[in-house]
Amino acid sequence: MANLVVHFEIHASEPQRLIDFYSQLLGWRFTQFGDMSYWSIDTGDGAIGNVAGTAGHGINGGLNQRRGPKPKLGASVVGCNFVVAVDDVDGLMRRGVELGGTEALAAQDMQGVGRVGYLLDPDNNVFGLISAVMSDGTTAMGSGA
Repeated sequence: MANLVVHFEIHASEPQRLIDFYSQLLGWRFTQFGDMSYWSIDTGDGAIGNVAGTAGHGINGGLNQRRGPKPKLGASVVGCNFVVAVDDVDGLMRRGVELGGTEALAAQDMQGVGRVGYLLDPDNNVFGLISAVMSDGTTAMGSGA
């Protein structure tokens, strides 16, 4: 078995607010587990069953009720964050702010990586957006580099 990350979780003070945010921004689907304050997140191509490590598959996750205060704006990251591969970093950064998120790190080209930007969701959880295609249309990594 490959040592792949197969699941992520987002903590939410107001779960429905983050469900709406990520559904509208990234098209993710959420399903509540019975009466629990826990929702599975279907990211589309995510696959917990991808134990062979087949390239091109993402991961699915979960959203659960936060058990403490949400992070303060400007505070350092406590825990982990996730990065989502997207086609249009700049467009989704703008859309994320329209949906109630906050820019944490403006979109920028990173040599050898691609176009990268970070947002805070409405609960101040940090996450990144990345594309292999830089702002000038060149590919920084992968098959087109």
